Amino acid sequence: MVLRDGLERGSIWVGWSGRVVPHPENRPTVAVSRRVAHHTLDLSPEEHAGYYAGFANAVLWPAMHLMPRLMRFRRAEAETYARVNERFADAIAGLAQPSDRIWVHDYHLLLLPAALRSRGLTNPIGFFLHIPFPPLDVLETVPGADALVRGLLGADLIGLQTPRDAKNLIDAACTLAGAQPAGPGRVTSDGRAVRIGAYPVEIEPAAFAGLAAKAAASDPVRRLAASLAEAPLVLGVDRLDPTKGLPERLEAFERLLETQPEWRGRASMLQIAATSRQDVASYRTLRRQLESIAGRINAAYSEPHWTPVRLVTRAVRRETVAGYMRIARVGLVTPVRDGMNVVAKEFVAAQDPEHPGVLVLSRFAGAAGQLADAMLVNPHDPDEMSDALHTALSASLDARRGMWQRLWAQLGTCTARAWSRGFLTDLDAAASAREGRAAA
Repeated sequence: MVLRDGLERGSIWVGWSGRVVPHPENRPTVAVSRRVAHHTLDLSPEEHAGYYAGFANAVLWPAMHLMPRLMRFRRAEAETYARVNERFADAIAGLAQPSDRIWVHDYHLLLLPAALRSRGLTNPIGFFLHIPFPPLDVLETVPGADALVRGLLGADLIGLQTPRDAKNLIDAACTLAGAQPAGPGRVTSDGRAVRIGAYPVEIEPAAFAGLAAKAAASDPVRRLAASLAEAPLVLGVDRLDPTKGLPERLEAFERLLETQPEWRGRASMLQIAATSRQDVASYRTLRRQLESIAGRINAAYSEPHWTPVRLVTRAVRRETVAGYMRIARVGLVTPVRDGMNVVAKEFVAAQDPEHPGVLVLSRFAGAAGQLADAMLVNPHDPDEMSDALHTALSASLDARRGMWQRLWAQLGTCTARAWSRGFLTDLDAAASAREGRAAA
């Protein structure tokens, strides 16, 4: 994103169009919406396969989520990733004015900050990584990891989700890219100062609460509530992704039914796992695995009036999901590793303060640092998750209210707008400090 007059007004958004065409143009296509100009680039089939499905999602995504066993590295795909980053650098260099701020987002564009510097841009450049940054020994499993880190260090400010992620990047910068420590949250690289810090992503909690309250009266939510017949609902909402801990989650619910028979015929689980990245083999395998586990649970425990697990692998409208959250007794958010996981925050925001549900949250989600009053669990331990489900389902109304009030006190004052403005304020300060040192 190129920021001109402000965060939303007079800005330029540069990104992939979502289209794959045989012979993409090098010049972006432009469309304007609400004073934001969208400049988009198409990808060729080879670029989509190598850059997006290949290196970005078959190498970087699993490595950064501590799953190097799922990596599938091809040198040609890494080279395609670099070329696409160069295409985006050309597009931005042709648009940016000297006074613009440039804010780069996520793992698809790790090489972009340095590519912009190589084109002579001296603008303030910020980078935010929405997913985890791994420790050094995992990062080093990625061929060319040193070049990726040097690419990031072209930015003035690099934001990550948690202090742990920031520390991991500082370690990588100093070990792999020759950067030097320059005080807390700072390194120097090629004579330039780079600030690295944690900026946990926020939602708009009040707006989401209003959306959920309204959606609770909608037809889809009313139909779900009627089908439950006042039985408690355990709800999971995720993309279909190996990092989300979905097989472990279903198996924990299975363990609950096995060890706590009072919930048979009563508690139901709805898992929404919207299909994604079906061009990546591990995602197709995961879908088959989930269908098998759900089928096994339903075959073992279903009654004519009750189905224990409902698995939905298509996208559900956001307002409908908000309404489902509103009526759920338990929100089950158990990724094996996540950058933040805003679903956990949305579940808290969606609750009826008078009759709230309980959030069961993986301690390996970035949100766990802010939502420590949730029921934190190890997603690799099905017995611990099963025990947490039993405790959450059995919790008294007073206990649920107390837990929710503590979570809301942490969440309710944080907003996405404040998050973005805070990042940009720090970006301006980092760039000004860099310019001041250069002048000296």
